[in-house]
Amino acid sequence: MSSSAEAVHSTIVVPPSQPMVSVVGSGDVLLRSIESLFPDADILVRGNELTISGPSDDVRLVELLVGEMLAVLRTGQGLTPEAIERSVAMLRGASDVSPAEVLTANILTSRGKAVRPKTLNQKRYVDAIDQHTIVFGIGPAGTGKTYLAVAKAVQALQAKRINRIVLTRPAVEAGERLGFLPGTLSEKIDPYLRPLYDALHDMIDPDKIPRLMTSGTIEVAPLAYMRGRTLNDAFIILDEAQNTSPEQMKMFLTRLGFGSTMVVTGDVTQVDLPSGTQSGLHVVQNILGDVDDVTFCRLTSHDVVRHRLVGRIVDAYAAYDAEQAALVARSAPRRPGRR
Repeated sequence: MSSSAEAVHSTIVVPPSQPMVSVVGSGDVLLRSIESLFPDADILVRGNELTISGPSDDVRLVELLVGEMLAVLRTGQGLTPEAIERSVAMLRGASDVSPAEVLTANILTSRGKAVRPKTLNQKRYVDAIDQHTIVFGIGPAGTGKTYLAVAKAVQALQAKRINRIVLTRPAVEAGERLGFLPGTLSEKIDPYLRPLYDALHDMIDPDKIPRLMTSGTIEVAPLAYMRGRTLNDAFIILDEAQNTSPEQMKMFLTRLGFGSTMVVTGDVTQVDLPSGTQSGLHVVQNILGDVDDVTFCRLTSHDVVRHRLVGRIVDAYAAYDAEQAALVARSAPRRPGRR
């Protein structure tokens, strides 16, 4: 039997200042989550002590996990089973960033609700926004690409590092059907910008938003409205960038002015462009991959922070797409070799 499989025992003493219920959760919900992630380990709770028995690797990881949990709890922040799962994933990944550092990294607090990264890749994403002028956040739905970018924009505005926020999306599906929709141009475009409004309402007092938009401090507009402009001292977010053409992407990126930050978000697996049209988000990775002060952050199904089933759906579709691509490759006629 290898050393990693040998049964060992460890006892962790929880400080008296930290109620055990905050560690194991109400109704032991956090303890059950830990037990489900380490099925070969036994965890016994007695008073203010946790005794862990099982394979040495599991015991070591549970010890690390409890230490991270206590570090988070000392900040006054609570824990959830989802936070436990993400912490274990980070510990198993042997990252140089601790789970507690990720889970307690506040971006801003609005109406008593804190906006924080919840995964390691999300933490790297928000750090990249602080460190680079242009950041691309690429990943599937539910990974917080847009939400975290809007949070960083509001944070920069509140700190007076910028004078305005510009949020934009390509209204691809409006296209030729736009004229058939009822209402003014603004009313026709509004549904395509609604996710950006929703994020803003989570982070700014809704009563203040109309005033900020009237003054031009916050602008939410279709991508076509960006042409011919230079945006100085602004935080500019292009959402759903997979639906830009290469020409639109170039047009947008060249709007960058002095003192500004740009964040471009999108999912290259959800392109809604007409058949045969290349995605500007796909092309730009080959063009700007080595350009200084431009960085690409990639999020995966492991960074999905919606219902846990969303991550499984993303993985299932990725597997299906890979299988279909392999079938197409196998059925393609082979070119005859030279004789």
